[in-house]
Amino acid sequence: MRIGILTGGGDCPGLNAVIRAIIRKGEGVYGHSLVGYRYGWKGVFEGDSYEMSLEATRGLIHRGGTILGTSRLSPVMVEDGASKVKEAMKSDNIDVIIAIGGEGTLSGAAAMSEAGVNIIGVPKTIDNDISVTDVTFGFHTAVQVATDAIDRLHTTAESHDRVMVVEVMGRHAGWIAAYSGIAGGADVILVPEKPFDIEKVCEQIRRRHGKGSKFSIIVVAEGALPLEGTMKKIEYEVDEYGHQRLGGVGYRVAREIEARTGFETRETSLGHVLRGGTPTAFDRVLATRYGIAAIDAAHNEKYGSMVALQGTEIITVPLQDATRELKVVDSELLEVAEVFFG
Repeated sequence: MRIGILTGGGDCPGLNAVIRAIIRKGEGVYGHSLVGYRYGWKGVFEGDSYEMSLEATRGLIHRGGTILGTSRLSPVMVEDGASKVKEAMKSDNIDVIIAIGGEGTLSGAAAMSEAGVNIIGVPKTIDNDISVTDVTFGFHTAVQVATDAIDRLHTTAESHDRVMVVEVMGRHAGWIAAYSGIAGGADVILVPEKPFDIEKVCEQIRRRHGKGSKFSIIVVAEGALPLEGTMKKIEYEVDEYGHQRLGGVGYRVAREIEARTGFETRETSLGHVLRGGTPTAFDRVLATRYGIAAIDAAHNEKYGSMVALQGTEIITVPLQDATRELKVVDSELLEVAEVFFG
């Protein structure tokens, strides 16, 4: 069997660990040939591929990013995309493509599967917003990076009697903000799932400072939105793929807090720092298990499926189920965080 591999969407820690596992078992155990497509689906359409071997996997497990490169191009954005994907696979003698990516990449994979392309999906996103899987690799690393940053901001905030606003990634789902905010002892957490009233945020800070505390930590997801009429809405630019270029809500929140409360307020945006660097041990193991499950699914011709973590088991689920809706933060988790506010 000849198997193509691609990584799409934003990079995240653990991608190389998946690639390593697919090649190690694909070639080393099953004897399959592995082909890497550079820069995601873009490489498929442009014929930018190369042979991958066991030698390419050495020293990969701890490396962040992806040796294949990535892009946000989806096959559904290309006219007659399915036919062109089939032509590309036929040209490279590819039997199945293993697509490693988040909601955009996997939605494209699901569409290709419905059009008759042999596809296996692997869920990747630091946002942890893919349905049918308990956790996506990259998420725990991002949370750890964010928590470490919040820990450091605690000391400078306390030293200067400041309010510190920390902006983290999270376009439609606030999992990183919720987890890092709870782990880092944040005093307010703002997420996309629950529009916020900036005046209530300020009241919370005033109440906290009135009890004797001279500093506060606010964690805000980049996709968090104010309640209509409570704060001027931010207008974002749109990139070539139709995605809003988020970023800046933390700065706006910080300015509003300082203007309304009089407390000195500073903002830090962690942004792409959350995507980079070495994956945690948890993400290395999870990514490795996903890679093994993906090559097993390809070997057993379970096309149109995605590997997923449910409980402690790695299973396969239909791609359509995985991409039907986003997994967002539930109210119960936010209630846990609110116990410690103030």
